[in-house]
Amino acid sequence: MSIRRLPVYILLDTSGSMRGEPIHSVNVGLQAMLSALRQDPYALESVHLSIITFDIQARESLPLTPLADVKLDEIPAPDSGATFMGAALELLIQCVDRDVKKSTADAKGDWRPLLFLMTDGSPSDLHAFRQAIPEVKMRNFGSIVACAAGPKVKQEALLELTDRVVLLDTMDAATFSGFFKWVSASVAAGSSSAGVSDQVTLPPPPPEVQLVL
Repeated sequence: MSIRRLPVYILLDTSGSMRGEPIHSVNVGLQAMLSALRQDPYALESVHLSIITFDIQARESLPLTPLADVKLDEIPAPDSGATFMGAALELLIQCVDRDVKKSTADAKGDWRPLLFLMTDGSPSDLHAFRQAIPEVKMRNFGSIVACAAGPKVKQEALLELTDRVVLLDTMDAATFSGFFKWVSASVAAGSSSAGVSDQVTLPPPPPEVQLVL
């Protein structure tokens, strides 16, 4: 009997404003998240991770991969450039449609996927972003969390995508690592409660991460 997978999609803003310490902190945070998840037997058994980055284009940095097999290269940020978040959602929809196994009469498919989106700005392609939102919602995610990092984020756009928006006041390593630790705790909670409840219940965030309610 095969273990049902829990697909986890992480969408990361790599636009020009993330260059320098922010993107470095994100890379450190991702490695810490991986280490934490690999120590969780439920997660190690079920979690499959995908990373999509977006700046002037969206790209699949890590196709959906079993947690044990994930090897993360350093994620770069360009010198400058826009934040094509709509393009990232369009790519996400393609990836989910390609990767996530639906249940059939004979076999259980994957658990409902989890989505974490992190940005320090607002969509440069707002029209495409808004058009993609109903499509994303049709994909039946178990949880969608948007992280607004730093002072320039327009939360209104993120709140159109999900009512679970978290705020990071600063963009330093401690704050990002707090955020990614919380993501790993959320994913671990999702992997142990997968299928039990409709919405994955998220653990309380650390003090540097504020939930917008």
